[in-house]
Amino acid sequence: MTTQPPAPHNPAPHHPAPPLGRTLCAMITPFTPSGALDLDGAQRLAHHLVAHGCDGLVLSGTTGESPTTSDTEKSDLVRAVREAVGDRAKVITGVGTPDTRHTAELAREAEKAGADGLLVVAPYYSTPPQEAIEAHFRQTADACGLPLMLYDIPARTGTRIEPETLLRLAEHPGIIAVKDCSQDFLGAQKVLSRTDLAYYAGCDEHNLALYAVGGTGYVSTVANVVPDRLRAVLDAFDAGDTARAARLQQQATPLIEAVMSAGLPGTVTAKSLLNALGLPAGPVRSPLQPAGRGRADELLTLHAALVGT
Repeated sequence: MTTQPPAPHNPAPHHPAPPLGRTLCAMITPFTPSGALDLDGAQRLAHHLVAHGCDGLVLSGTTGESPTTSDTEKSDLVRAVREAVGDRAKVITGVGTPDTRHTAELAREAEKAGADGLLVVAPYYSTPPQEAIEAHFRQTADACGLPLMLYDIPARTGTRIEPETLLRLAEHPGIIAVKDCSQDFLGAQKVLSRTDLAYYAGCDEHNLALYAVGGTGYVSTVANVVPDRLRAVLDAFDAGDTARAARLQQQATPLIEAVMSAGLPGTVTAKSLLNALGLPAGPVRSPLQPAGRGRADELLTLHAALVGT
């Protein structure tokens, strides 16, 4: 009996070139012990993250404590990080506010400061209807020459960017990407299948799953502390070793859960770990409070277990 040769190994589907990077870190904003903006620390952390696998840095997002940094601090942060990373990574900055005029002003300032793109969250608190949300994004995109990554995180804004709204917004040439924290995997696939929008997982537990169905990459809080381990997941998938990609994602799950889903904001847990690892972070700004000693020790133990595998 003739033995059939093994089926040829087929690599994973090719992903289009990412417009704003593939492995993006939602970078924390380092502060000095007194709570001032630490631009030197931001440059050192940015250099570290890029050297360890991040090809994009997202500043002044949720993890970057944007609600408690001033407009001037946001612009200064862009300039400092741009100087630190040069052209080795994309620099995207959050400009989202509940005020369309203010958001447009921040967009123009970010362009002057040297950003490559903008992260724009749905306007929060006022809970505008979908038509108003769409107009908000279009006006922001028209206000400057930078591309927009829309940030869909209804758990924080109180308002979803509905898939039908995303389908319409995809027609705007300045709106090119989505950071997806909607927890609606079907909705994300619907938009992916019908547009050219670059989709980035905004929840670390979805990094591999969204990538596997055509996503572009991730914007990760956990990448602050294990940038190389998260990049390895996507690298394995791209190499066609999907079993290894799944195994690496599973190995990271305990740390992902501890950082993102254990009762404290990701900013607090990420800064706790970075401080313990001797990397620039500093305190959080009120109303956030630092992690307690027990949680800090747990995070450090889980980090050591992951990097030791």
